[in-house]
Amino acid sequence: MCNLYRMTKGTAEVAALFAVEDAAAGTNFAAELYPGYPGLVVEGGRLRAMNWGLPVVLTGKQGQKLKPKPVTNARDDKLLTPFWRDSFARRRCLIPVTQWAEPQGPAGRMTRSWYSLPGVEVMVVAGLWRPTAEWGDCYAMVMVDSSPAMAEVHDRMPVILAPDSWEQWTSGSIDHALDLCQTWRGPLLADHTGDRWVDGKPIGTQPPLL
Repeated sequence: MCNLYRMTKGTAEVAALFAVEDAAAGTNFAAELYPGYPGLVVEGGRLRAMNWGLPVVLTGKQGQKLKPKPVTNARDDKLLTPFWRDSFARRRCLIPVTQWAEPQGPAGRMTRSWYSLPGVEVMVVAGLWRPTAEWGDCYAMVMVDSSPAMAEVHDRMPVILAPDSWEQWTSGSIDHALDLCQTWRGPLLADHTGDRWVDGKPIGTQPPLL
């Protein structure tokens, strides 16, 4: 599952790509996005800032409620389950992404492998969002079986949407949206780095995003 991605373009450039209002203008983002931090989404004709990951509250061994944790990914085969169903039916969005990362290698020594589309500066990932009491408006990526080009690294990948499917994803019926939950069959660029993964957490101090 994706728990780290990059978005390296400014809000004005991204808003122009989608021909939408830049409602995130003036927001300062880090280039690398981690769970629980703000990112950009296109929703309702606007480019907006939301927190990445819908909160889930778990129960401890003594029955106490634990601190909420962000759920960043929604599996395509779980979209009609209670946790995701309302968002999938009513609140689908577009997530601009430069690259996404997956961990590679043995536990304790995992490194970052980055994936992108050749010749595409900003790809679009299918997303869901909803308002939350804990963190305000939050979003998650939709995931499907991985492409053969990255299957040796991870068995899931984000749903990548071609431009002619953006409106179908955001405005189409549930069935039409489900039809778009397909593994990307085009080429992928892979950058297998030596940078440490550190279990998907920031290396060092995460700079302020807002």
